[in-house]
Amino acid sequence: MEKELKNGVEAKEAEEDRRLELGMESNENENHEIEQSKIGIMRALVEREDSSAKEVDNLMIRRFLRARDLDIEKASNLFLKYLSWRRAFVPNGSIATSEIPNELAHNKLFMQGLDKMGRPIVVCFGGRHKQNNLEEFKRFVVYSLDKICSRMPRGQEKFVCIGDLRGWGYSNSDIRGYLAALSILQDCYPERLGKLYIVHVPYIFMTAWKMVYPFIDSKTKKKIIFVENKKLRSTLLSDIEESQLPDTYGGQLQLVPIQDN
Repeated sequence: MEKELKNGVEAKEAEEDRRLELGMESNENENHEIEQSKIGIMRALVEREDSSAKEVDNLMIRRFLRARDLDIEKASNLFLKYLSWRRAFVPNGSIATSEIPNELAHNKLFMQGLDKMGRPIVVCFGGRHKQNNLEEFKRFVVYSLDKICSRMPRGQEKFVCIGDLRGWGYSNSDIRGYLAALSILQDCYPERLGKLYIVHVPYIFMTAWKMVYPFIDSKTKKKIIFVENKKLRSTLLSDIEESQLPDTYGGQLQLVPIQDN
């Protein structure tokens, strides 16, 4: 009797699990269909306004839609602004290294390896940044993001970044530059950042952080993690295999300057 009762309970639980899985699968299919439909509607809208929109793929359309919670009007406005900005800011289609010599000389941005989800790993040393010509810095940001996106593995759209603030001081503080980079990332490369680990954080950095934080959108805020020094290696290894982790954090990969990728 007891055995039969136990078997009955287990069968009921299994049936409930199966129904739950089917329900989740059904919701995922429904959400996918809704998203695909909105991609088609948005594409028709933006192509009518700007013929150059025909040159982009549906993945880009989808990223802009997701950045605006599938609101077609908001996503379309953001995307059309992006197309206009791109033509004006990158008239030749790409930024040449000759346009950013001072920024490259700082040797502050590197890319190598993939995390466990297959996302490229970028390392940025904030303590090497110097306040320079703002327009050159903006060109450097675009050059870097274009380079990162061009190296995405097939089927991957996001990257992760380790923002290392070791040695950061007031001479490195550049609020205008930070806000410009943030604006470019959020408005022109939406849904590209997967996660940002901020490591080796000096206390004085929080003064600058408080000035920048209000301009970070809610989606981006969820991707930012401040890592304590004592938990640095374990935190990184939870997401990155040792074979893919930069050697400066106890891994096996050497850092590769962004321009050498």
